[in-house]
Amino acid sequence: MAQQSDTVDAGSAQQTPLPPTIEVIDDRGVSIQLAQPAERIISLAPSLTELLYVAGAGSKLVGVVEYSDYPEEALSLPLIGRFDRFDIERILELKPDLVVAWLTGNPRSTIEALENLGLTVYVAEPKFLDSIPTQLTKLGQLAGTEADASAAIDDYETTLARLATRYRAESPVRVFYQVWDRPLMTAGGAELTNDLIELCGGINVFGELSALAPKVNLEAVLLRDPELIVASGIDERRPAWLDTWDEWPSITAVANRQVVFIDPDLTQRHSPRVLQGAEILCEQIATARALQREGAGQ
Repeated sequence: MAQQSDTVDAGSAQQTPLPPTIEVIDDRGVSIQLAQPAERIISLAPSLTELLYVAGAGSKLVGVVEYSDYPEEALSLPLIGRFDRFDIERILELKPDLVVAWLTGNPRSTIEALENLGLTVYVAEPKFLDSIPTQLTKLGQLAGTEADASAAIDDYETTLARLATRYRAESPVRVFYQVWDRPLMTAGGAELTNDLIELCGGINVFGELSALAPKVNLEAVLLRDPELIVASGIDERRPAWLDTWDEWPSITAVANRQVVFIDPDLTQRHSPRVLQGAEILCEQIATARALQREGAGQ
């Protein structure tokens, strides 16, 4: 029996061990498993492209969607469509071993089609400030770039803590964040932008709304009388429609000339760059707060 046991042990020792399996749970609650770190990655959203670069996986990207324009290196990557419409044949040609998708931004049917074709799809939903480090951790695990992701998380959390310490406990300022003009759209309470407003010591005047980019009416804005109006628009240029608020001087923000613009890429993209937008927003809210105090002292 001893000789038989020795033979079995020797045979076992000669077997090639299986590589460790990488496993993370995506935001659908699905277990995503890889036998080894992903080497060919496709991103299906501009914010996810940014997150992959920050997590140290930029060199592994082989395809992205339109508007994946940051960092600059992303502009040279092959395009596979836009966030809501993909060229599946092109995706297959690029032979990804991992596709990173956006839960509420990409069509569910397309994600399912990619999985039915045998592709591994990690689905993310980085909705809030505290979800950005979580996504960096998981993307770093999937790409085998944990050290880069960890360093980025440290930087992010240090900056976030500094802003929270400086601004969050200040006297509140009523803020209306305008996403679009026709129809009039804002940011509700279950969005990244709401997190930014609260981080800066502001109150989102439509924070009770749970819908994504809910539509509101002018009368509701007038009733809430914001002390700061922040507009985003669609690119880095100040939208012309922001000037229409001059027609309503009864609004405190208009009377105090506190109607401002911030590049939407810095307030609506779910990446560490959002803290650059937070810095700007916090300064704008601080200015409105100072005017509020001046008015109270008169």
